[in-house]
Amino acid sequence: MPADYVHGYSQREAQRLHDQAASVRDLLHHDTAFAPGELVLEPGCGVGAQTVTLAADSPEASFIGVDIACESAREARRLVGTRGLTNVEFASADIYRLPFREAQFDHVFLCYVLEHVPDPDGALASLRRVVREGGTITVIEGDHGSCYFHPDTPAARAAWKCLIDVQAAIGGDSLIGRRLYPLLACAGFREVAVSPRMIYADASRPALRHSFVATTITPMVEGAREQALAMGMIDEATWEQGIRELHAIPEGGEGTFCYTFFKAVARR
Repeated sequence: MPADYVHGYSQREAQRLHDQAASVRDLLHHDTAFAPGELVLEPGCGVGAQTVTLAADSPEASFIGVDIACESAREARRLVGTRGLTNVEFASADIYRLPFREAQFDHVFLCYVLEHVPDPDGALASLRRVVREGGTITVIEGDHGSCYFHPDTPAARAAWKCLIDVQAAIGGDSLIGRRLYPLLACAGFREVAVSPRMIYADASRPALRHSFVATTITPMVEGAREQALAMGMIDEATWEQGIRELHAIPEGGEGTFCYTFFKAVARR
């Protein structure tokens, strides 16, 4: 995660990342697996929310997780230890200046990373250098412009838009999911294949509606509060109303929520 990570580095954010990973685990990871003996790099591993799934699902592969935030890497190392996983190592490193030799890795896996970096083209060029010829890269990103919910109120929509605008203001792109194909193709990767992964929740799926909307998405929006207010994107009364209305979605019988992730796999 970059130093200007829009959601911050609080303990609440760490828990939100774990909640998010759990709520969409099968949606995003059911078709991710690495062969015995292969070496996989996970840049921007954060607190290890994705790492533990990758390492557990491919126990005979080896993983190196890196993050620019030392505290996040320490938390990831602690989590992996509590899960009894022995096939993961961690390091603190900048995605643009990776301390690895050319073609060192069989695969690269990154999730929710490119949306936060100011130069995704440069990040992909750096990652391409360390992947062997014929190896693969897997990229997963959300797209905040793909979000639809009911009831859809002006205040809730305004609060949601603040998340997009704050991230753009600090150099990120929360709409990057729709750009994965051209980004990877322009970076020189081949056989690029992108698959949209839609998550939808209503009252017939109360557990999913709670885990994704109540504990993942709405807290993510709340994390942009101070920056949105400081930048004058919204007034405090509208913000508070919008957040209340987003919280109400998983509580009411008619509340529905729809969001799309994009998963891209390409070959070096």
